Amino acid sequence: MPTRAAQANWDPPTRTSALTITLTLILTVTLSPPLSLPPPSRVFWVPLLLLVIGSSPARGRDFTAHDIQRLYPSTTPYPGAFKCFTCEGAKDNYECNRWAPDTYCPRESRYCYTYHHMRTGGSSVSVTKRCAALEQCLGTGCRDGPLSGEQECVTCCEGSICNLPVPLNTSDSVFATVLPLSAARSGTRGALPPGRLAVLGLLACVTALGV
Repeated sequence: MPTRAAQANWDPPTRTSALTITLTLILTVTLSPPLSLPPPSRVFWVPLLLLVIGSSPARGRDFTAHDIQRLYPSTTPYPGAFKCFTCEGAKDNYECNRWAPDTYCPRESRYCYTYHHMRTGGSSVSVTKRCAALEQCLGTGCRDGPLSGEQECVTCCEGSICNLPVPLNTSDSVFATVLPLSAARSGTRGALPPGRLAVLGLLACVTALGV
C-alpha cells in the first residue's frame, strides 16, 4: 500500500505515454497472437488506432498566406519585375526557350521582344528574344529577308514570359500591350486586374499545397 507521500508525488501518465503503451500492446498482440486464437483481423484494429490517434490533442494549424510567403518569398529585384525568354541567334524557337536564362529583365525594360528570321513555309533560320524598352518595339511587323524566299518578323508583348511563341506572319507580328501606349509613354504602370490577381493567388496556393 503506497503512502500518502508516494501518492502525492505520483503523476498520472501523460497522453503521449498512454498512446505509446496502447500502440505497443496492439502491435504485440497483432504480431504474437495466442496459439489457441486466430490472428486478430486488421479491420478490428483500424478503428481502435483511429480512436487513439484522434484522441490526442491537435497541434497543427491552418495553412495561411503567411506560410506561402515564407515558403515562396518574393525575390523580385524591384516592384513589377518581370521575365522574358531571352536568346541571341538561336537556331529555332525550341532551342531559344529551352536554354533561356531564368533572370529578371532590367528595370528600364517594359516588354518582351522577339525577332524571327525564317524561310518560306515558316522554318526558322534564327530566333532572337530579349527584354526591351518601348523604343525597341515601335518597329514590329514583317519584311523581306536578306535572301530570296526569306522573311523577318518582329513582335513585342507585355507581361512576364509572354514571348513564348515566335511570329510567323504579319498577323502575329504585332505590339501587344496590356495598357494603351499613351499610358506606357507616360511611364505609368497599372496594377494587375483583380481577375489576374485571383488566378495568380490560386496558382500559388496549389503549388504550395502540392496539389
